This record gives sequence, C-alpha cells and structure tokens, in this order.
Amino acid sequence: MTQEFALRQSGQATWAIRLGWLALVVAAVLYCGVRLHDGTALQTNLLALLPATEADPVAEKAVDTLAASLGDRAIFLVSSRNAEHAKAAALQFGEYLKRSPAFRNVIAALPPFDASQITRFYQPYRFGLLSAADRAALDDPSTALPALLAQRLYAPVETGLNAPLADDPFGWLGHWLTDLPLAATRLELEDNFLIARSSDTSGDTTSVLVTTTLAASAYDGQTQVDVRNAVAQAEQSLARSFPDVTLVRTGAVFYAAAARNASEQELHRIGIVSTVGIALLMLWVFRSPRYLLLGFVSTGIGIVFALAATLLVFGKLHLLTLVFGASLIGEAVDYSIQYFVSHLGAEAGQDARRSARDVRPALLVALATSLLGYAILVGVPFPALRQIACFAIAGIGAAFLSVASLLPALLVNAPRQPHRTPRTYGRAARWLGGWQTALTHRGAWLCLTLIAVAAVPGWLRLTSDDDIHLLIQRDPELARQETVVRQAIGVENSTQFFVVKGDSAEQVLQRAEALQRKLEAPIAGTPLNGVQSVAQFVPSAHRQAEDRARLAQRVFADPQALSATLTDAGFRPDVAAAYINAFASAGSSNPLTIDAWLAMPWSQPYRHLWLGQVANADAQSPVYAAIVIPTGATPAQLPALAALVQSDAGVRFVDKPASVARLFATYRVDSGWWLAGALSLILALFCVRYGLAAGVRVTLPVVCAVGITFAVYGYAGIPLNLFHWLALMLVLGVGANYAVFLREGCTRQRADIGGVWVGVLLSAATTLLSFGLLGTSAMPVLRSFGMTLALGIVIAVTLAPLGMPPRSPRPQFARHQSS
Repeated sequence: MTQEFALRQSGQATWAIRLGWLALVVAAVLYCGVRLHDGTALQTNLLALLPATEADPVAEKAVDTLAASLGDRAIFLVSSRNAEHAKAAALQFGEYLKRSPAFRNVIAALPPFDASQITRFYQPYRFGLLSAADRAALDDPSTALPALLAQRLYAPVETGLNAPLADDPFGWLGHWLTDLPLAATRLELEDNFLIARSSDTSGDTTSVLVTTTLAASAYDGQTQVDVRNAVAQAEQSLARSFPDVTLVRTGAVFYAAAARNASEQELHRIGIVSTVGIALLMLWVFRSPRYLLLGFVSTGIGIVFALAATLLVFGKLHLLTLVFGASLIGEAVDYSIQYFVSHLGAEAGQDARRSARDVRPALLVALATSLLGYAILVGVPFPALRQIACFAIAGIGAAFLSVASLLPALLVNAPRQPHRTPRTYGRAARWLGGWQTALTHRGAWLCLTLIAVAAVPGWLRLTSDDDIHLLIQRDPELARQETVVRQAIGVENSTQFFVVKGDSAEQVLQRAEALQRKLEAPIAGTPLNGVQSVAQFVPSAHRQAEDRARLAQRVFADPQALSATLTDAGFRPDVAAAYINAFASAGSSNPLTIDAWLAMPWSQPYRHLWLGQVANADAQSPVYAAIVIPTGATPAQLPALAALVQSDAGVRFVDKPASVARLFATYRVDSGWWLAGALSLILALFCVRYGLAAGVRVTLPVVCAVGITFAVYGYAGIPLNLFHWLALMLVLGVGANYAVFLREGCTRQRADIGGVWVGVLLSAATTLLSFGLLGTSAMPVLRSFGMTLALGIVIAVTLAPLGMPPRSPRPQFARHQSS
C-alpha cells in the first residue's frame, strides 16, 4: 500500500508539473499572439537601435524632432527626356497614390499659391526687419537717403518676394524677404510643378518632384505594405503609359520596409537552416524522434518565454532581436542534449528524474556562465543589445527550467531499454582519450606557450573602428536613389546641427542670431553654403527694436525732410504721408512673434526649427529651444563648428554620428574591463566548484579562445568594434560550458565518457550552426557577433579536454577499446 500510495503521489506530481507548464506556455503564447497579431509590436526603426548619446534631453528632443520631420514623408522624382511626359507622368503617378489609404497627402502639382501672402504677413512689422546689408548701409554716416531711394527706383526689376513700392519705397522689406531661406533648393516652379533639370552627353532630363505625407508611422507594418502596393501599381501604370519615364524614391518608409524584409528573410533562413541542421544532428546521435521532439519542446518553450518577456519589458520587439533569437535555438537546446546524454548513459530503467538530478549541477554551472555573458549586455546603453540580452536571458532560463522539471515528467513513464554503448560513443571515447593525452603532455604545454607568444604580435596589430554604420546597414539601391533625389533638388542630409536654449523665446532668438553671425563667417577657411534658423523668419524683439530705432534716427527723425525726399523722387504727397504715418502708428509694442509665424500655413516646412518649450535636465522649469542647421558643412569643418560654441551659454553642437562613435569607443574600452571582470568571476566560480588547480584548468580553454581570437583579428587586419568585444563576452559565457560539461560528466558515477564527449560536440555543433549563420548576416552587428562567436566556440570546444580530471576517464576509455 505504501508503494502504491507513493506511485500515486508521484503520478499526481507529474501531472501537476505537466499541467502547470501547459498553463504557463498557453498564457505566454496567447500574450505573444495578442501583441504580435497586427504587427504594431514589431519595430523596424533603425534609429531605435541607437542609444541616447546626448546627456542633454533637449538635444535628444532635437534629434527626435528632425527625424520625425522627415520620417513621415516619401519623396519621388519622375524623370524623362521629354518635359511634357515628365509632367503628365507625375500627375498620373500622384493620382494613383491618392487612391491608397497609406498617404494622407500627395502633391504632384502645387495648388495655386499667392506668394504675396508672405509679404502681407510681414508688412505690418516691416520697420523692424532690416537685412544685414541695409543695416550696415544705414549705420554708415556717408550713406544718403536719396541714393538709397534711387537704388530702389532704378534697379532692375527683381523677381521673388517684393512689397509694393508705396509700402516699401527704399526696398528694405524686399531685401529682408529675399534673405529668407525659402528657396534653398535647385527646384524651379514651372506650370505649378517643382522641376529640376540636368544635362549630360545624351541630352537634357526633366525631373518632377512628387511629395507625399504618410497617414501613419513609416515603421508601421501595414503602412509599409500599403505604400509598397500603391507605388508598385502606380509604377506599372507609368511603364504602360510613359515607357520613357524613370522613377526614383526616398523616405524612411522604404528603408524600414527593406530592413523588415531583409530581417524576415534572415530570420527564416537562420531559423529553418539551424532547426533542420540541429534536428538531423540530434537524430543521428540519439537515433530517436522522441528525444528530438522533447529537445525542441524545451527550446520552443524558451523562445516563447523570451518573446513574452521582451514584449513585456520593452513594449516593442525589434526584428534584429528576432533574427538573433532564431540563432538562440542552438544554445537553448544544449541543456536538453546534456540531459539526454545523462539519461541514456545511466543504468537501464533509471528514473528520468534521477538523471535530471545527476546532470543538474553541470547545467546550473553552465547556466550561470551563460547568464553572466548576457547580463553584461544589459549594462550597455544600446536598446537593441538590451533587447537581445533580455531575450536570451529569458529564453535560456526558461529552457533550463523546462529541462530540469518538465522533461523528466514527460520521460518518467517512457519504457527504457537496457543501454548499449553505440559505436559512435566508443570511437568518441578513444578519440577523447588520445586528444586529452596530447593536450596534457609536456609538449602540448610548450605548444600552447608558443601559441601565446605568437599571439602577441597579433594583439599588437589590433586596431579599432567605431563607425555608426557598423550598427545600421542601408539598402544600397535605396541609398543610390536617395542620392539621385538629393542631387536633383539640392538638399543635404545633414545630421549635424546646433541646439539653442534659453529661459524665454526671446533669449533663444537672440542667441540664435549671435550664432548665425558666427556661421556667416568662414569656418575653417571655407564659408558654409548657408544657415537655416528660425531667427531668419522671426528676428528677436531686441533686434526688431534696434532696427526700428535705427530707422527712427536715420530716416524718420525729420518727417518733413523724408517727405520731401520721397516727393522729389516722384512719389505722390499722399503716398509719402501714408508711409511716414505708418511708421509712427506701428510703434514698438507689438513686434513679430514666433506664435504669429507658426500660425501661418506656409511656415509648416520650417516648423521643425522651433522646438518650443522642452524639459531640461539642468533646470526645474522647462526651457525654450530651437535648432540651427549649417548647410554644406564638410567633415573638415565639423571640429571647427563644435569649437565655435564651446564657450557660448545655451548653445550646443550636436553631431549624432560622432556622438555614437564616441560612445562606441568609450564602451569598447570599458568592455575590456568587463571582459576581465567576467573572466575573474567565472574563474572564482570554477575554483569554488572544482578547487583552485582544477578551476584554472577548466577556465583555460575559454581564456585561450578569447586570446587566440584577438590574435586572429590582429593578423587578419580586422578592426575591432564594440560588438566584437561583446561577442567575446558570449564566447566567455557559452564557451566555458563545454569544459564544464566534460568535467561534470567525468565525475558522475557510471557516466559514459564517450557519450558525454558526443554530447559536448553536439552542443558545440548546434551552437555553431545557429550562431555561425549570423556571420553571413547583412547586418554588420550580427555579422560581428557571428564571426567572433564561431571562432571562439571552435577554439573553446577544441581545448575543452584541458579541464578534465587527468586520470578518471581512462578506465572507461579502456572499456570502450576492449569492446
């Protein structure tokens, strides 16, 4: 009765474990399904991979604002040798795009626009708006008003924005309007089309600009699909109607779609190839689909929990994380492999739970080293790497727990045949015995010493590369088309700008004006192409008051003399009087303001220059901020631009690529200390577990793996970046497992050392199969991970027998040889 009761209790516990895991897995699957079903939780924004490099949140706000101002736009260029064909094709293309819900606004032909509304907006403030040239002329005592008036009256007819002669007899407002950065492109307005023309040996080409605004985020999956379909249909229509027309495009939506497509292809390729390869390897070793199925059960549980944990912590899941997660299959399956080796190598009929207890110490040590390697990534301020770390920690943790508790419950009632050592195990045991003898021979230690000496020149040849493009790989065809568009319209893709802060909007404008004066001078011996600043559209109240005072002193101080000057030049007396009265009635109490300018519809393309009120880390109350963009800056001028404002209060130069590169370099250097610290922790863990001498021997293989990998990169001339160092963290965490599995397998009673070695090789093969595929990725960061992990793991598993007890396996080797 007692035995029957114990069996009943054991059966109930088994079912409780099974049902508990089933409930957890179902809950995780449902959560992932709800979050992923519409695609909004998947993130393809490449900028989301970048860390917040600016310590100032205002600077980060500026970076986000500039990105958002361009992110919701898609720009097309319709080109043909025949100008009429280009215009008609642009109209047809725009009509097709308007039918798609992906676009909120499509502009092929500009609606009639009365440019005089800009003049009418500024006219009430004209007495506070003087150009730099007019300001200098009025400050020159030798300048005579009649001469200035004559220049206006007898100058050639000017195009562009001009105020009526009666309202602007000296042309000061017209001069100020001419300086507005409204036409900082090569585009021309013709028949309501924005047109760019180019010439080559084949003739002239006319390109028509078509601009669109997306209805939703460029990184929304459905938006990307809708845009792709709409553009494809419109392009097919153009090919039928205008075969001579070509189309190029640019916009964040196309890069995001390309990144999603490339990531999905890599996800499928890595997932399918690694899964099939691992399945074939496990079937070859274990000769049973049962163990294959159970191995993938634990791995699948790990992947599901990894997805759920990442979505729960981060809210969104980047496709880069999914691609890396596909390669995690090879590591998560290691725990089940080691468990199956222990279970099959035990006495016939041994309970599966006892096999789990036997292998648990080895799995715990391996789990600790792996978690340590991934935990390092949590401290790195790169969102993508933190996601990868969270995904991996949750995945391998869940895989370990399922192997420790669920698999024994699923195997407990499985019929066990008397264990027979396969021939593969016997050959593996003999090979291991010979290899261990070779590694522990005095000559081997001499060889390792020589290898260490030979590695030193490789270490000395190591270089570094902290380029931001190591993280982001743009589609080359899209990059080519973007270059064509930018060259045609004359717009640069500058990621360098100034952030101007102040306690009030007025202070920001004054500081922006001071900065603009500096930028108008040559920078590093070369002038800039121009400057974009909100102060060009809205001068500070102080500047407006100064200009009004200048006019009051130099022009309107003697109204009668001014009236005589105007009438002598041919103006009617009533016009002269109206002009003088307008100055008197305008006053200085109502200057032009930012809010008035923002309310104008035509200010929309330039509103990103004004950030408004933003939170500030250095002040309890919000501050005001604006962006000033220098155009045409060369790489040689960037240091001079940064030095230009080092002593200016409230002004900061932001260079996002350089900031990321500096952060790359900082953490690359710090990662060397992290690697040394992690190695010390692993050594301490092994010494506590195995003793001092044995702990050093178990650690030695992974130390050699790290050192030889460095030497290989040095001799190959491959510059190291942050991701190589972080991959070495994973080599440290994953590679140390193989020596642990061997050491623990040798100390287990009745362990089949040949089977243990086969299990170690199988674990390494599955990890190489999955992580090694990352080395073929188009993403530079994944490629760096994959190449480094593959090389390090090969070296670590090759030298893993160094950590074995020197004599314990020999009786088993002899047994295999006699058999």
